[in-house]
Amino acid sequence: MARVPYLSADDLPEKYRDLLSRPINLFRGLANSPEAFAKYHALGEWIRWDCELDPRLRELVILQIGYLAHSPYEFSHHIEIGRKFGVTDQDVQGLIDLAEGRDTHFTDQELDLLKAAAHLVDDNTVPADLWDRLAAWMSPARLVDFVVVATFYCMVVRVLGTLEIDVEPEYEQYLDQFPLRSPV
Repeated sequence: MARVPYLSADDLPEKYRDLLSRPINLFRGLANSPEAFAKYHALGEWIRWDCELDPRLRELVILQIGYLAHSPYEFSHHIEIGRKFGVTDQDVQGLIDLAEGRDTHFTDQELDLLKAAAHLVDDNTVPADLWDRLAAWMSPARLVDFVVVATFYCMVVRVLGTLEIDVEPEYEQYLDQFPLRSPV
């Protein structure tokens, strides 16, 4: 049960109501602070539609963060969203395999990006040698976009966990198909 009420568009001042055009639980919880929600939403929309990071890679990074942070909400939602941007079930299983130390189908570049995301979850930075490998194939703009995407979603999983936002029933199927590992 969430620690804050889930609001509806009718609970908000008129200028914020359109933020709940997609009334998922995360947004309904964030709506308790409409101004913060508006800023959050603007960055989230930029990430989804305008950042320079390849959309499939972006979704893999988000899924990696959701999985490693043990965030059922983030992981389940982005399995569905990721499919719209080219993420396959093999990719999702590959993320799980990577986290469990098993071989995956990912390219060396994809592996480096996923390892960098894992470092941002665990260490709040990317080691210099790994950064150099990313910089060999990513432009400075894409590198910055990667860092913004990854650190935004590190924040999102913390918001979800702290507010105890519930996974909607329609997303539970993804957790049944791809269970999260238990936190250590």
